Amino acid sequence: MQELQVVPPAQVHVARPRGHALVVRGLGKRYGEGPAAKEVLRDIDLRVEPGELVCIVGPSGTGKTTLLRCLAGLQTASAGSVSVGHRVISEPPEEIGLVFQDYGRSLLPWMNALGNVAFPLQGKGVPKPERLRRAQQALESVGLGEALHRYPWQLSGGMQQRVAIARALAYEADILLMDEPFASVDAQTRFDLEDLLLNLRRQLGISIVVVTHDIDEAVYLSDRVTVLSGAPASVAEVVDVHLDAPREQIGTKADPRFSEYRTRILKRIRRPELTPVRTEGDK
Repeated sequence: MQELQVVPPAQVHVARPRGHALVVRGLGKRYGEGPAAKEVLRDIDLRVEPGELVCIVGPSGTGKTTLLRCLAGLQTASAGSVSVGHRVISEPPEEIGLVFQDYGRSLLPWMNALGNVAFPLQGKGVPKPERLRRAQQALESVGLGEALHRYPWQLSGGMQQRVAIARALAYEADILLMDEPFASVDAQTRFDLEDLLLNLRRQLGISIVVVTHDIDEAVYLSDRVTVLSGAPASVAEVVDVHLDAPREQIGTKADPRFSEYRTRILKRIRRPELTPVRTEGDK
C-alpha cells in the first residue's frame, strides 16, 4: 500500500475551519407505530463546530449508524431536528459527505480510481474537465496520486478506503460523516488511515464525525467523544479530549491522559449509571 507522506509539523498548513456547525436538537428515532413501535434513539443533543472532529461510541446495536444516517439526511428523525447552520436537514445536503464501512461495495468495479471519485460529481452538473481535476486533486490528497488509473481489484483494502474518502473530498463537503471507516483493515493500515484523517482535517479545515466501536481510535482522533448508551439510546456523556497536537501513534497513546480518557469512556459504556469522573484533561 502506498504510504501517506507525513509532512513535519513545522511545514504543515493549518486551514481555517470552513462551513457551519452541525447541530442536533432533541433527536429521536422510532420504527413503526403503536405498541409494536421500536424506539432506537431518544432526545439526542449533539453539536459539531466547524473544523472539529467528533467520535460517537457506544455498545453494538445502540443505534450509532441510525444516528449517522439521520445526520446525513438519509433517514428522517421521528423527533427533534438536524441542522447545518440555520438550515434544517430534510434530505442529503451538499455540505455533507458520507464514507461507509463497506468501501469495497461502494466502489464501481468497472471504473478506475479516478473515475470512481469523479462519478458522483456528474449529479452536481460539474463539467467533465473540472470533475477530473477535482478527482485527481482529492486522490493526491489521500496519497494515491500514482494510482489514478488502477481499478478497485488492483488496490489493497486500505487504498480502496482512501478512494472512498477521496470521493467525499472531491464532492467538496464541509462535513465528513464516517461509519466505522477503518473496521475492515489491518491494524497498521488503520493507524495510517487515522493519521491521514487527522492530516486532512488540519489541512482542509473540514468537520469530521466518526462512528466507531474502537475506544482507542475515538480518543486518538477526537476533540470530543459522544458516548451513547441505553435502550433507546441517549447521550450518556460527552468527553472533551485534551491531548497535545499534532498527535502521533506512539507518543499520544503513551500519554497517561490517553489511558484516563479510555478508561472513563469504557466505564461509561459498560455502566452508564456511573457519575462522570473528572480527568486531568478537564482541569
